[in-house]
Amino acid sequence: MAKPERGLGRGLDALFSEEHSVGEKQVAEIEIKLIHPRKNQPRKNFDPQLLQELSESIRERGVLQPILLRPLDKGYQIVAGERRWRAAKMAGLKTMPALVREMGDAEVAEISLIENLQRDDLSIIEEALAYKNMIEEFDYRQDILSQKIGKSRVHISNTIRLLSLPQEIITLLENKQLTPGHARALLRLDSDAAQIKAARRIADGKLSVRQVEELIRFDNKDTGKAQSKTAEEVDLEERLQKHLGSKVEFKRRRQGGTIEITYFNNEDLERILEIIGLDNIN
Repeated sequence: MAKPERGLGRGLDALFSEEHSVGEKQVAEIEIKLIHPRKNQPRKNFDPQLLQELSESIRERGVLQPILLRPLDKGYQIVAGERRWRAAKMAGLKTMPALVREMGDAEVAEISLIENLQRDDLSIIEEALAYKNMIEEFDYRQDILSQKIGKSRVHISNTIRLLSLPQEIITLLENKQLTPGHARALLRLDSDAAQIKAARRIADGKLSVRQVEELIRFDNKDTGKAQSKTAEEVDLEERLQKHLGSKVEFKRRRQGGTIEITYFNNEDLERILEIIGLDNIN
C-alpha cells in the first residue's frame, strides 16, 4: 500500500519565521518595477476575478505578507508571491514588502512549487508539468522529488502520467470538464481515439468516475478484450487497475495463467512495487 503523504516540505511559514527571527530589517520595500516573474513558475493561470478582489484588498490594507525574491543582475526574481505582486501592480503600488535571499535554481523551483501546492493554486496539469520540469531540469528521481516536496512518489508518478493523454483531454481537464479521477480512468484505454471518444461522452453526459469505469469495461468487452474472462476475473482485473494506477490483464491458460501489469519506465515500476509492498529493485 502507498505510504501516506507527508506535509509539504518545511513549509513557507517556517521559512518566513526564520527570516523574521533575525529581525524586521530583513523585510525590505522593493520597487515593483524592479521585480520580475519567474519564467518557469508552476502556476500559469491567474483567475481575473480573484486577482481583482486581492487588488482591492491591497489597495485598502496594503500587502500583509511580504513576497520572497532572489536578486538578479538587474532587479529581482519572484520565488513566492507572484499573485500578490500582480495584484499590487493592479492596485497602483510603487513598492511592496519583500524578503530577499540568495538561492540556487533548484531551491527556487522547490519553494515555488511548494508554495503553490500549499495554497492549492495549481490545476492538475500545472502540477504534472511542474513535477516533470523539475525531474528533467534538475535530474531528480521521483523518490528524491517526493522527499523534497512532501508528496508521495505514487502521487507524483500518477500525476505525471496524465500528460500522456491526448491534448483534447488535457484541455477538458484544464477547463474542469473532466476531473483528475476521470482522466486517470481514461488512461486504461489503449488508444488515443478510444480515450477521446470516452472523454467526450464524459464531458457531454457529466458521468461519474464509477460510470466511466463501467463505460470502459463495456468498451473493452466490445473490442473483445474481456470476452474470455469470467465476471470474477474482470472484476478483480478492474480493482487491481484502480489500485495500481496501471493496466492489468489476466491471461488464462488451460491450467493456471498469468497476471500482466503494464509499466512505462523504471520509475513507474518502482511506483507499482511500492504500492504492493516490495523493496526497490535497484
